[in-house]
Amino acid sequence: MAHTIKDDPRKYLDPRTLAKVRSLELKARLIVEGYLSGQHKSPYHGFSVEFAQHREYVPGDDIKHLDWKVWGRTGRFCIKQYEEETNLVCWIMLDASESMKYGSIDGMSKYDYACMSAAALAYMVLHQADAVGFVTFDSQVRSFMKPSSQMSQLKEMVHIMNRGVGKEKSNMAPLFHDMAERINRRSIIFLLSDMFEDVEPILSGLKHLRHKRHEVVLWNILDEAEVTFPFQESTLFRGMEQFPDLLTDPRSLRKGYLEQIEGFLLQLKKGCRNQNIDYVQLRTDTPLNVAMSSYLAHRQKRSR
Repeated sequence: MAHTIKDDPRKYLDPRTLAKVRSLELKARLIVEGYLSGQHKSPYHGFSVEFAQHREYVPGDDIKHLDWKVWGRTGRFCIKQYEEETNLVCWIMLDASESMKYGSIDGMSKYDYACMSAAALAYMVLHQADAVGFVTFDSQVRSFMKPSSQMSQLKEMVHIMNRGVGKEKSNMAPLFHDMAERINRRSIIFLLSDMFEDVEPILSGLKHLRHKRHEVVLWNILDEAEVTFPFQESTLFRGMEQFPDLLTDPRSLRKGYLEQIEGFLLQLKKGCRNQNIDYVQLRTDTPLNVAMSSYLAHRQKRSR
């Protein structure tokens, strides 16, 4: 079936519609074009050249890079930025642990949604001639791609994402500490995960990334059923990440489960807020423009 964006491209922001599209690269294009059709102007051209070439002086900057012409015109001390400073480096870290394969929507697991979001983000970044690095992980790093601004980077990312998830649980804290030491250049780091781990070690690793002056954006990808626990009749819950299957009456678990998940998410949100990490909860039925808006807000903030 051929897919075009001539009628109303915004319909492709609906995950249920995108689930019918097989090609992940095509999904990425449809998401971005659908998002752009709802904007007054294309964010591809939305970043001021003036801000891209200068930034305000901060203590510690080398004064030899001060632009005295700008000071003469405005009275502001500004530093000239060079191309390697102004180009964005965006890292995408994708959780490929077993829990990500859960999905209550036909054809749309958390991993599927995360892959669509990652591909769309990479598509937009690369079309701005910026660089994308890519990491997949479960209990360890499964793939590591150095940043590149070539469009071939997206093809390789898609190839990796099409491998799917494994049977391992995630172990994020050591990964974050390792990445904090490996990424030398200040970057925006997008983390796509359900975050189903103990919160404190995760926050410790994220704090290390922030200490290295990276901007961190957490896209916490969840299924609606994981948040609302809608089950009523006797249900067999399939164990993931080394947990056994459980046959039970969900009504006896609902109150305790909801208290646990609400407490977990609140702790995660507060921890992110305390470290100036953007937390965005994305449920697998959430239109993809929410994710795109999150990215563009950061891109524009960096350009000012």
